[in-house]
Order: sequence, then C-alpha cells, then structure tokens
Amino acid sequence: MIAVLLVDLGLLLGLVGILSVVKPLRLLGVRTRRAGAGLLLAGIAIFATGELLPAPLLALPEERGSIDDFVPACQFREVHEIRIHAPADAVFRAVKAVTAREIRFFRILTWLRSPRISAARQDILAPPADRPILDVALQSGFLLLAEDAPRELVFGTILCGRLPRVSRPEPKDFQELVRPGFCKVAMNFRLREEGDGFVRLTTETRIFALDAASRRSFAAYWRVIYPGSAFIRRMWLAAIRRRAEDTRSACLPELEVFTRPVDRALTPRV
Repeated sequence: MIAVLLVDLGLLLGLVGILSVVKPLRLLGVRTRRAGAGLLLAGIAIFATGELLPAPLLALPEERGSIDDFVPACQFREVHEIRIHAPADAVFRAVKAVTAREIRFFRILTWLRSPRISAARQDILAPPADRPILDVALQSGFLLLAEDAPRELVFGTILCGRLPRVSRPEPKDFQELVRPGFCKVAMNFRLREEGDGFVRLTTETRIFALDAASRRSFAAYWRVIYPGSAFIRRMWLAAIRRRAEDTRSACLPELEVFTRPVDRALTPRV
C-alpha cells in the first residue's frame, strides 16, 4: 500500500508541476515556473521510488476459502466488502447476473485503463452493456475455478507479463503452473450470512507472480491502476447489492398476498 501511495503522490505532484511550468498555480502556492519544475522533479522521484519498491509475499488471513486452493500466496491483493439485506441465494444470483450497465463508471474506467478508438473484441475491459460481467469474463480469457453456491465463486486467468493472456488452462493446470514469466490472477466473491436477513459479500483479488521479472513488471502496472481497480470493485459490489435488494423487495408483495389469507384463517373468532 505504501508503494501505491507513493506512486499516486508522485503522479499528483508531477501533474501540478507540469501545469505550473505552463502557468504557475498560485492558488496552490506555486508562484513561479521554477517552483513548478521543482514539483515536477519531486513527483518523478517519488513516483520512481514507489515503482521500484519490492513486492514481497503478503500475509493472508487464516480463514480459508476456495481461492486458497488456487492462489495460496500472493504479492498483490485487494479486498472489498459490503453488507446486503437479502437472502444468500438472491445475492449469489446477483453476483452472476450483474451487468456493466449496472456498475457505475465501469465502462469509462475500463476504457481509461485500456483506451480504444475502434470497436473492440468483447472482453472484461470492453463488455457489452447488458450482458452479465462474469459471462463476458469467462468467454474472453478467464476461467471458472470453483463454484460453491451460495457461498463462494472463484475465477481467474494467467497473464504473460502484465496484460496479454495466454490460452485458457484447466483448473488443475492453473494450480500447477510454475513457469517463470507468468502471473496467476484469481478473484472471488464470498458470502457470509450474518443473521436478521443480512449477508456480508466480500470480493478479493490475488496476483502471484512466478518470477522476479514478472513481479517487477506487474508491480509497475498494479501500482498505477490500483485506485481505479479498487473503485471499480466497490461500484461492482454496490451494483450487486442494488440488484439483490431490488429482487427481495419485488418478492415482498407476493409474500403478503399469500400470508394474509392464512392470518385471517388463524385468527380466532370472538
């Protein structure tokens, strides 16, 4: 996380420096172009420091899930969670059904991550608006690794360097891959019932680089895109909550229709 903060701070200072070289931003206390140039150099230095920091193995929680069967260790990780007032089955269905249109800013942020002028092949970075995101991912380079409904769903891919995906393996091949030059990427959605009709939905992303060169290459990429990636994950969870809770609300009138006659029948006459 320190590396990500340094990269972000370096980018911010660099941007302010560039603008101040053109025209000093006096509102920010930058009164001369020389000061702007100093900020630019400081931003470059801080950015480079963040990019060059090592990426050691991360400590993972003791509680195991299906994702641990495929990426039990990693150098890069992000975790987000949300509380949803809906049955676990409805939440799990929403995980599988939510579309790009329902995820706020999804298509804008993925385009910024991978800009394209012409029509692109449909994949997770350029999905059609009304197809489930998971369906698009699983048909464009990602592999369903495990599904334990309604508790956990795990999918992943293998990257060569940072972006190009290799041909899709089988789950066993994914587990056993040790070839240098590749990164294993796994992402899950995990549900935990909390009582009173609430479910806690967690999504975790793990990346394990299989050699030092891949680790350095992916670190440089990850530390730049992490803020946007984290924002997408949070919007993704929010879209799942809206869909699951809307489904629950839509079912309530039907439940009332079936329960009212029973209530009258059970009410004793005076």
